Amino acid sequence: MAQEKFEELVETFTFLDDWEDRYREVIDMGKAMPPLDDALKVPATKVDGCASQVWLHPRIIDRVFDFEGESDAMIVRGLIAVLHALYAGLPVADIAKVNATAELGRLGLNDHLSAQRSNGLRAMVERIHQVAAVA
Repeated sequence: MAQEKFEELVETFTFLDDWEDRYREVIDMGKAMPPLDDALKVPATKVDGCASQVWLHPRIIDRVFDFEGESDAMIVRGLIAVLHALYAGLPVADIAKVNATAELGRLGLNDHLSAQRSNGLRAMVERIHQVAAVA
């Protein structure tokens, strides 16, 4: 049920044998994201449960999910970009059908993130699912 952008990312990761290369790819994805407007960095958009500062600003237009996000940590910013590839553009009703753990496992992320980063990633996924559930 993954988006085409995410499938392209999975394909890219299959060619990157070394975890450090994958790590750099995630960081580069984060660097390529546009910055979140400072006015959107408010308590309502802040994601609790992350070791670093994380903000997710959802946008739902015509029942299609999208979001902007930012973090003060480069790897987490990259993880936001990975989640964007996974979720952005999906109908809101399909968000709950995405098994983020399984999809992210296809990238090998589960095996290489610290416990704190894994918890933060889980918190971001939970926030995405919560927003979609009430939309």
